[in-house]
Amino acid sequence: MARLVGIELPNNKKAVIALTYIFGIGDSWSKKILAEVKISEDKKIGELTEEELNKIRQIIEKRQITTEGELRRIVAGNIRRLKDIGSYRGWRHKKNLPVRGQRTRTNARTKRGKKVTVGGSSGKKALQKT
Repeated sequence: MARLVGIELPNNKKAVIALTYIFGIGDSWSKKILAEVKISEDKKIGELTEEELNKIRQIIEKRQITTEGELRRIVAGNIRRLKDIGSYRGWRHKKNLPVRGQRTRTNARTKRGKKVTVGGSSGKKALQKT
């Protein structure tokens, strides 16, 4: 397995896909990096030579692409700042609700958790008990 920026990249994946395993490198960055090194996007990580991997490392450092730990720290700091100043987005982060305007009445299950039905006693049952 190849190791770039502290991440083990799977040997059986194409280079363009494997580079996206690095936090901060998406599809477009991955394609730009491979084009600059002149490596085919179809080539698998296991087929790359150590020299080609070193070129990829150098480009990531030269372009100063913020990746992994540093980027995660920046994102966490931004969220913490929003919470501290009490903005609407910060409040939504605190309450663990969608931040970017999505509806929560029917969707947002991943944020809100398992569906829990509340109340809803029918009139017939309520009348029989009395």
